[in-house]
This record gives sequence, C-alpha cells and structure tokens, in this order.
Amino acid sequence: MRSALCALGVAVALVLLPAGHARAQGQEPDQDFTIEDSRVTESSGLAASRAHPGIYWTHNDQDAPLIYGIDSRTGKTVATLTLRGVGTPRDMEAIAVGPDGDIYVGDIGDNLDGSWDHVWIYRFPEPKALKDQQVAAEQYVVKYADGPRNAEALMVHPKTGRVYIASKNEDGGGLYAGPERLSSSGTNVFRRVGEVPWVTDGAFSPDGGRLVLRGYFSAREYVWKDGRTEGDGTSVGAPFQGQAESVTYTTDGSAFMFGSEGGSSRVVRVDRQEPAPSPSDGPADPPGGAPESPRSPAADGEGGNATVGFLVLGGALVLVFGAKRLLRRD
Repeated sequence: MRSALCALGVAVALVLLPAGHARAQGQEPDQDFTIEDSRVTESSGLAASRAHPGIYWTHNDQDAPLIYGIDSRTGKTVATLTLRGVGTPRDMEAIAVGPDGDIYVGDIGDNLDGSWDHVWIYRFPEPKALKDQQVAAEQYVVKYADGPRNAEALMVHPKTGRVYIASKNEDGGGLYAGPERLSSSGTNVFRRVGEVPWVTDGAFSPDGGRLVLRGYFSAREYVWKDGRTEGDGTSVGAPFQGQAESVTYTTDGSAFMFGSEGGSSRVVRVDRQEPAPSPSDGPADPPGGAPESPRSPAADGEGGNATVGFLVLGGALVLVFGAKRLLRRD
C-alpha cells in the first residue's frame, strides 16, 4: 500500500513540476537532485550543511536514530550518522543546523494529535569528516505550554540559537518558541508566539531575517523581526510534490530547496525572488505587524501550475494524503 502511494505521489509530481525547475544532475552543488539511497524512503526533513558545501542532511520520519548526508552533486549518501545516547525515535520530522555548528533533529511528530505529553529534540555537533560514524547526541524533553500537539517543523534561528516549532493543523497551527537555551536536565517548555498556516516544514534564512514555511500545496516566506513574523508573507514558487515534506535555504540564502517523501525522492531548487512592492498596497509589512492568521493550504496555489494541478490531479492528492494518515494511525 505504501509503495502504491509513493508511486502515485511521483506521478503527481511529474505532471505538476514546473518546466523551469528541471536541471541537469551531478554538475553543480545546490541544484536539483534525486536521493539515491534506497534506505531513505520517507525523507521528512532537510538541512544544508554549514561545514560541507553541497551536502544536505536528511532522515526518515519513523526510523532508527539515523541521519543521512546526501551530496547534491550526485544524489549519493556520503555519510550515515548513528545517534548515540538517545532512545528509539518515535516520529522524527525535522532537522536544522544552528549557529553553534550543531545539528538539531525534531522528534516532534504526533499523528494522533496529542497522544504524547512530551516530544524530543536531539542535538549533536556536525561532524568534520564525511563518513559513516556514531555521534554523541544530547536529548531534550519538550512540552508545549498549551498542551500536546502534532508538529513537523523545527527551526533554529541562525543568530540567537533559539529553537522554534510550528505545529501542524489543517485549520492553522501555532508558532512556538523554546527557552533561550535548551536544557538536557529538565523539561523545555515551548510557548505559543504566533499563528501559522498548515505547515509540514520550515527554515530560517542564513541571515536570520526571513522564515519560510511550507505545506503540502504551497510555501510562504515571511519577514522575521523581534522573534515573530511580520505581515502575511510572500508566496514562494514551491513545486508540487507527491508528499511535500521539507524545505531549507541554500547556505547563501539565494534559493530554497524543497524535498518530499518516497523512494528516490526529488529535491528541487527554487531561486528566491525579491518581492516587488505594489504602490497601491501602501507600506509593506509595517513594524509590529501581527503574525499571519491561519489560512487554508489550498488558498496559496502557485499560479497556473496550481490551477492545472487541482483540476487534473486534485483527487489523487487527496487520496495520497488521506491514505497516508490512515496508515500511520494503524
């Protein structure tokens, strides 16, 4: 059943992928690539390495504590990291690299929307050598101030090092800020600081001035100021992917890298465009603007591809995601 879903997702992505996103593989780093490792069947998070240009870290969402380093020039795995000092992950959903050079992994998924009273974050130094190895990781217990919830997006601010989590809900979720510094000896309480749309992943820009959040159908980029988003954000030309699960910036901040679940899944580069302000709109994103209100993920379709996609394969997408949720509940 799962293999059938993946095949359907690949078919959806092939039909809906904008022609401008196609690039030759294996020539330059930070371009489109296919994850060739047969062990990576549910890539749920994506993070650009700071220590090794062109390398992207990813992981499966329900697996042993394994992190895979993928070379974007070839799509091949160049390092498999086994986390030592943590328990068996329940639902790893996100990964990010912090300003301290450490890698943060969010074991924050909860497919029953609140069945676990706590979740975990794992943290370990990004290795200097790209090879298969064990790495010592710290494990942090996380709770939300307003009760348990499902989440798939974990972001580490590249200047302050503060960790944020975006919860996942069809009707809109919350943006949660962790303590200034995580503690491995107690519970880390994350408090709601804003509202977000239906989110499957997110990432801060390398300069810390922007935050991108993606869902199944679209992505938006927000101005980040004083610990929160400003305005309604700008729609990003996200590709349509069968099981759209991950996003990160390239290390220079010039582009987004979008990933998805499934065997031999494709990671697609989308060059970042500076938004052009409209004179009729007045000042854009005034200081102190409120965080974005919850919105339907289908409300942010990306131009003509969105229209064609929904007309041609909207029903197929619904079947993919509906069946996936049923599988996980079982």
